Amino acid sequence: MQSLTLPNGGTIPKLGLGTWGMGETAGEAAAEARAIAHALDNGVTLLDTAEMYGGGGAEEVIAQALRGRADRPFIVSKVYPYNASRQGVVEACERSLRRLEVERIDLYLLHWRGATPFAETIEGFERLMAAGKIGAWGVSNMDADDMAEIWSTPGGDGCQVNQVLYNLTRRWPEDALAPALAARGVPLMAYSPLEQGALAQSAPLKRIAAAAGLPPMQLALAWTLARPNVFAVPKSVRPKRIDEFLEAASLALDDDVLKALDAAFPPPPPGAHLEML
Repeated sequence: MQSLTLPNGGTIPKLGLGTWGMGETAGEAAAEARAIAHALDNGVTLLDTAEMYGGGGAEEVIAQALRGRADRPFIVSKVYPYNASRQGVVEACERSLRRLEVERIDLYLLHWRGATPFAETIEGFERLMAAGKIGAWGVSNMDADDMAEIWSTPGGDGCQVNQVLYNLTRRWPEDALAPALAARGVPLMAYSPLEQGALAQSAPLKRIAAAAGLPPMQLALAWTLARPNVFAVPKSVRPKRIDEFLEAASLALDDDVLKALDAAFPPPPPGAHLEML
C-alpha cells in the first residue's frame, strides 16, 4: 500500500476504509464488523470513523472487528464542533477511546468548524497528545480561508490533514484549498470519493470506464488516489467492493484516460466554494 508523508514526518496509507453509515442498526453490526475485518485481512491499514457516525456506534463496530486481532490499524476519528472546547475535546476523545477499546487514536480531527475558537480546540488536542491519547490532530470540512486561520493560530502548524469532500464531481478543493495544503505538505483526505455510490450512475464515467476496461467505481476511486497529496476513505460493507477498492489503489491510469475524465468532469472555476455532505 502506498503512503503519504505527514508534516510531522509520519506516514499515512493512501487508502483507508470509511465507516460513515455503520453502527446505526444493531442487527447490522456483526456484518459491518466482518467487512472491516475483511478489509484489514486484505491490506487495508487505515480506518476512518467519528463520534457522529451512528452516535458512536461506528466506533463500537470497529472495536468489535479488532477484538482478538494482533495487528492494529491506523485509526482516525473526529470530534463534534460542539464538543471541541479545550476540555470538551478531551472528554469526547476519552469517550471515543472507550468505544473503540483502544488506548490511542492515531489521528483526531475537528469534524467541521463550529463556534469554539480554533485556539481552544488546538489546546485540547495538544493536551491529548501530551497524554498519549492521540498521536496527531487535524481537521475536516475546512476551506482555504479556514486553513489560513488555523495556520495563523498558535499551535496551528500541528495540523496534519484536512478531510474534505472530493471526487470526480466535487473538484472544488483544486481551486484554492489543495494548493494551499500542498504548499505546507498537509495531505488532503478525501471522503465520499465515490459520491456515496452515485457515480455508478454517471453515463460519462461508464463510457470512459468501458473504454478503459475497468469497473466505473474502480476508475473513479483510482482517479482520486492518483491525485497528488491525496488519500481516500471509501466505505462499503461488501467484501467484493472492498477488494475493488484495493485493486484501484494499485492502478496506474493512462494519460488518455485522465484526459477523458478531465473533459467529462472538468476542474472547478476560480472561486469554488466549500462543499460538504
